[in-house]
Amino acid sequence: MTLACESCPVRERAVCAALTLEERAELARIGRARSYARGEMVFAAGDDLDASATLTAGLLKIGHVDADGNERILGLIHPAGFVGEMFAPIANHDVVALTDSRLCLFPRREYEAAIARFPALALALLRRSSGDLHDARAQIALDSRRSAGAKLASLLLALARSASHSPCHLAESFDLPLTRGEMAGVLGMTIETVSRQLGRLEKDGLIARVGARGIRLTDATRLEERAG
Repeated sequence: MTLACESCPVRERAVCAALTLEERAELARIGRARSYARGEMVFAAGDDLDASATLTAGLLKIGHVDADGNERILGLIHPAGFVGEMFAPIANHDVVALTDSRLCLFPRREYEAAIARFPALALALLRRSSGDLHDARAQIALDSRRSAGAKLASLLLALARSASHSPCHLAESFDLPLTRGEMAGVLGMTIETVSRQLGRLEKDGLIARVGARGIRLTDATRLEERAG
């Protein structure tokens, strides 16, 4: 399916936002939109990485399965996130859709050619990569000191930002895209700890659980304070 940049929900936040309208139209001509169902593989570890992509809707996980068959979730990709290691020939991790997701896919070689033609795109990718690296380092340093409750609060805030239609505010209500097991995998906790901390956040009046998977932020300010 061809790209419709005018109606793209992340057109002002993705790396392509750095391009002029003419440059964006040229980039759109080499890409295509593709939808993935929950649980579907986007990129598999060990495959030749012949495409890159921007996530326009949904949520992806970056995971690794060890020799014993245990999965470790290394990170999440939210809308406007860039998917694909542009300068590595082999993907080292699985990228899987955690919810029904939609991506703009670009052939690797053609995207690399576009980077050469459009310096603004190259700079935007560099800034995005540098920002992601900085955030990852800060998260590692913070997580080494944070409590289980703070880590869970931080994850819920990230999911609320991902579910929002505006970058300026959090979604007040959203459905959890992760199972308790997946949340435990992201946070390095047990499922029991995740359940216990969810209950504590609800008891303290920071969130309310709605049905099986719904979350409502009842006090976003205190939730941010809890996240540290």
